[in-house]
Amino acid sequence: MPFEEVKKVWMNGRLVDFADAKVHVFTHAIHYGSGLFEGIRCYNTKRGPAIFRLPEHTRRLFDSCKIYRMDMPYSADEINRACIDTIQANDFEDCYLRPVVYRGFHSLGVFPGSCPVDVVIGAWRWGKYLGPEAIEQGVDVRVSSWNRMAPNTFPALAKATGNYMNSILIRQEAAIDGYSEGIALDVNGYVSEGSGENIFVIRDSKIFTPPFGASILGGITRDSILRIAKDFGYEVVESLIPREMLYIADEVFFTGTAAEVTPIRSIDRMKIGSGRRGPITERLQKEFFAYINGEIPDRYNWLTPVYAERDAAVRKPALVAS
Repeated sequence: MPFEEVKKVWMNGRLVDFADAKVHVFTHAIHYGSGLFEGIRCYNTKRGPAIFRLPEHTRRLFDSCKIYRMDMPYSADEINRACIDTIQANDFEDCYLRPVVYRGFHSLGVFPGSCPVDVVIGAWRWGKYLGPEAIEQGVDVRVSSWNRMAPNTFPALAKATGNYMNSILIRQEAAIDGYSEGIALDVNGYVSEGSGENIFVIRDSKIFTPPFGASILGGITRDSILRIAKDFGYEVVESLIPREMLYIADEVFFTGTAAEVTPIRSIDRMKIGSGRRGPITERLQKEFFAYINGEIPDRYNWLTPVYAERDAAVRKPALVAS
């Protein structure tokens, strides 16, 4: 999807014009991948634009910074406010948010030394990641020849820019072979995740998903679906999943901020279940979309209003002069 030019980008504490949102070519992150980021959605709900699970995304960003020994120069509240300000500055009702924390320009070398820690937040409109038809019809995927990183090589729980070189290989291989996405295994041959999505497998009405130990990112949407599924009364098991279980599953689906909840209809040209979205996937998916669209109460407090001050001012009764 081509990038659409926007009005403003938040950079190190201030909003700048899109054309001025630049970094030096010798920025440390460009050469060594020393960046950490988040992907966050803002939805135009029936009660107004709202950011989905903003505090949880911000916490994960701070966790990533801690793992990589990068001192965030802003508080969590300041980052949350900056996300809201960025959306407001671009007059968006719905959008995708991308906060990035990275080692900036000072010196080059693997050791970041005195390179500053810079923070940027961008926002743009982004539709359905795997296509609008995928939400109902499902997608065709393959098991990748590329594995996820081994434990104690790269920290999978950190959402680091460098980790996504692995994702690029998985995604490119899938596209070249005519698939929508790839599924990576961990170094022990167990199911890990997609190039940018967590994965769920359903068999006999029981829901399985790989644990953190399978080199997965702890997805915010993954956590949301786990909560919803448990509230619906489904048995949910976080356990190692052998590759062959994918082929004999009744249903399989992806979750992610970009992918949301996307059914998988075939894996390695083998039909999954009926070859279309299954009933449990559909139920979880519809509940998730009803939630993010504001059609049901925000019972988990997952939605942060973007224009709360503006809407409050509109609702405030005008003073009548005596």
